[in-house]
Amino acid sequence: MEFLNDIFSFLRERKKWWLAPIIILLLLIGILIVIGGGSAVAPFIYTLF
Repeated sequence: MEFLNDIFSFLRERKKWWLAPIIILLLLIGILIVIGGGSAVAPFIYTLF
């Protein structure tokens, strides 16, 4: 969680709010890969890519 706080403080201090959607998208894709890697939903997720 400290890593996310560091990223948020960086965005706030440097006013780089255009990076927020990119970071959110990367986090969502990472979560999707982690969940899909070891579950029964994996074949359905892999068809999306």
